[in-house]
Amino acid sequence: MEELIAKRYATALSSVSKDIKGIAEVLNVLTEAISTDEVKTVLTSPIISSEKKTEMILSTLGKKADSTLVNFIKILGENKRLDLIPAIAKVLNADLQKESNAYEGVLKSKETLGKDELDKLEATLKRYTGSTIKLTQEKTDLDGLRVSVDDLGIEVNFSKQRVKEQLIDFIKKSL
Repeated sequence: MEELIAKRYATALSSVSKDIKGIAEVLNVLTEAISTDEVKTVLTSPIISSEKKTEMILSTLGKKADSTLVNFIKILGENKRLDLIPAIAKVLNADLQKESNAYEGVLKSKETLGKDELDKLEATLKRYTGSTIKLTQEKTDLDGLRVSVDDLGIEVNFSKQRVKEQLIDFIKKSL
């Protein structure tokens, strides 16, 4: 439900703003601020008025903030939807990625890959998807590789254990 509402707000914001990329960047920063426990507590508190909550968010933007963004934040405040800022930012980021055909993905592995190997993997993904994919690495206990690009719905998993099991299964069937 939250995602549908956020999508409507993001669509409305995109239709009136000329600098949607700049607004998305500001909303990403606000998302980080909102994710802290203190700010979450304030935004969900029934004791604090929606006007105070709106003022708090607007004060972080500064005086030179984009007027479209300021008005958007005021509308969110009036409708008691300030807690939707992270979801709206996510929708805007997805739309920008789709528009530029450039996506971000995560590579999880036990060992860190070198720059050349990472570039080859990104080139291979580009060949298969037709999209530019920038991978960031995360270390895990996984004995193999897992590549996921959520916005494209891609998840590729190369596990040594899984390959071993499939090889043993294949040999058993062959006998």
